[in-house]
Amino acid sequence: MAVPCVRVAREDGEATRARLAESDLIDDEHEIDVVDGAIFIPVTDPERVPEALPVVDHDSPVRDRQTMPADILGFEPSYERLGNVVIIDEDDIDQARDIADAMMRSDLPVETVLNRASKVKGEQRVREWDILAGEGTEAVHREYGCEFVLDLADVYFSPRLATERHRVVEQVESGERAFDMFAGVGPFVVPMAKQGATCVGCDVNPDAIEYLGENARRNGVADRITAIEGDVRETVPEYADWADRIVMNLPHSADEFVETAFALAGDEAVIHYYDIQHEDDPFGPGERAIRKAAGDTYDVTVETRHTVRSYAPHELNVVLDVRITR
Repeated sequence: MAVPCVRVAREDGEATRARLAESDLIDDEHEIDVVDGAIFIPVTDPERVPEALPVVDHDSPVRDRQTMPADILGFEPSYERLGNVVIIDEDDIDQARDIADAMMRSDLPVETVLNRASKVKGEQRVREWDILAGEGTEAVHREYGCEFVLDLADVYFSPRLATERHRVVEQVESGERAFDMFAGVGPFVVPMAKQGATCVGCDVNPDAIEYLGENARRNGVADRITAIEGDVRETVPEYADWADRIVMNLPHSADEFVETAFALAGDEAVIHYYDIQHEDDPFGPGERAIRKAAGDTYDVTVETRHTVRSYAPHELNVVLDVRITR
């Protein structure tokens, strides 16, 4: 019997599955199916599926009932997955341990369960973790055809931003020169390089830069990525007027680096400026900072004002795609 499914290319399957799971849209009664390079993900409510994802009818096999964490717990726990690592965020340590036990006893491919033990902190944007099951904090994450290895205790990484990263990467054309000012382990620059761009990724975290180099090699793009450890402001002498595209994914602090972005930009460039602001004026502060830095030197066109996600009560994580022309 045909059921509604989201149909995407196989390499986009895991990121799409995660996106649908976050909205509780996956039909667990039917199997995810792969046919001729396409993956079919059964969904419960086609009307709620994002418009960008095509929904088709497909004869997905009925699932042989697997034991899920909710079957053991009696409720549906909230969690994220990075490969075989499950991440939870529970203040109640007893409940956290119960969830971890259920994850490990379920049929999910889980090797490690981590509980957030602190907020992201410090210049290197890392957090502390409680290891509830398994060993270590290293994970291998697959996203839109790329593979990233990382240690969650040493670097910042959010799987929730996979769709947003893909939105930006799809804009990249072969031959571009792209600069990620706060590159982390490479979730922007690695797929950009696979699109044919020449990329520079900078980060103050030496562990992130080490993983960036490894991820460039894993994905076959080491020849198109330069990884730089240090404060991005110190790269200006070497890369002044260089970039066609600049990623500024440092919410809360990006406004402190706008002048550096303009120094790195060529005669025409696109800046992807990420911010976290109050819902009453989520885009205004970033746009004002960019226009102030542009002065009379650059014309500024805001091409996209996009809300990435809700960050906290009354606060939004947003992005401005801004084209600047000298």
